[in-house]
Amino acid sequence: MYVLKIGGNEIDQPAFLEGLSAAVAALERPAVIVHGGGKEIAAALQRQGLDFEIVDGMRATSPAAMAVVEQVLSGAINKRLVARLNAAGVPALGLSGVDLHLLQTRPLRPGGRDLGRVGEIVAVRVEVLRELLALGWLPVISPVSVDQGDQQPTNVNADHAALAVAAALRADELIFISNVPGVLIDGAVAPQLTPAQIEAQIASGAIAGGMLPKVRAAVEALTQVRAVRITNLDGLRQGSGTRIVAG
Repeated sequence: MYVLKIGGNEIDQPAFLEGLSAAVAALERPAVIVHGGGKEIAAALQRQGLDFEIVDGMRATSPAAMAVVEQVLSGAINKRLVARLNAAGVPALGLSGVDLHLLQTRPLRPGGRDLGRVGEIVAVRVEVLRELLALGWLPVISPVSVDQGDQQPTNVNADHAALAVAAALRADELIFISNVPGVLIDGAVAPQLTPAQIEAQIASGAIAGGMLPKVRAAVEALTQVRAVRITNLDGLRQGSGTRIVAG
């Protein structure tokens, strides 16, 4: 059982979508996809003249911005992904966390800071996903979720949504699809790393730059899932990349 987290940087590129669809069609195990879309959200907010602020990696979200976030994530991006997957022969079904109250949240307030319509997931209706998987369907999930209090949509970080789904399903692996084949150490992909090895490689400078937040997120995820893999589309097809395990 895989949960695939697809980032927003390449999700608007036809070649990436074709490669993703082919790779998912070739998977031998069931999977769930959770996607982001930060790049397209930022562009849409700018077109609407809506300013936003990033706080601790989260986009502060006003009610007006929330409407745009939902349109982009649950509308344009989700349906684009679903259409490509179905065209490749994958029986994909698009959902958001709002559908059937799949992903339920409470307000996220880091350090007491009010971020507006930003939530943290506190419940996953895992039985919904299990029933869809039992039918042979592939759920494609937008991380837009629903607040348990006011029952209105909330903005949730896609990494956090993917982790919550993977933990609820007790997935064998949470796979972050990146634009790199894995964690490179001395120019070669490290097939497996533990948190202690990752810290040593960070201290030595071998892991730096854009890979730092990826490995930090992977290590944090190990408190809830068995293993995390960082890879690209070729790695997804070949079963390669860097697998991060507790040790």
